[in-house]
Amino acid sequence: MNKSQLIKTICNELEAVHQGAVSAAQRAYDTATDEANEAENKYDTLGLEASYLAHGQSKRVLECEADLIAFKKLPLTTFDNKSTVTTGALVGIEDIKGSEQFIFLSPVAGGLKINWQNKEITLVTPVSPLGKALMAQVVDDEIEVIIQSQKKQFQITSIF
Repeated sequence: MNKSQLIKTICNELEAVHQGAVSAAQRAYDTATDEANEAENKYDTLGLEASYLAHGQSKRVLECEADLIAFKKLPLTTFDNKSTVTTGALVGIEDIKGSEQFIFLSPVAGGLKINWQNKEITLVTPVSPLGKALMAQVVDDEIEVIIQSQKKQFQITSIF
């Protein structure tokens, strides 16, 4: 497994998310500053609402930039099946029905899903319920976590 290739793929996806946020912020700014959206009376709030949206979108751009910077600082760590799970680990887990999932323990961008080598990989942060449960575990450990108000059990099948 080429983990540096996985990291590059995740960085590319984070850059795409950032670019999408930049585009959305620009559209919101253009809408907020368009002459056609100038208030005609005190009840005409389209321009004001667009300016609030532009502000929110600009904050989103900054968050995406911070995520990308933080992810790029993540050291490339090699794990094996005797390692404990920490940030930077790609973890294979299996539920009681035998369905396997791949989780990348990331410092940022929790919930982001990418496709890599015909596998869907979900980024999970260490502060999330699943991330907390995975931290410091090893292959063959079983974890229990509440996801969407349901108790789920998983077994760790691999660590990369």
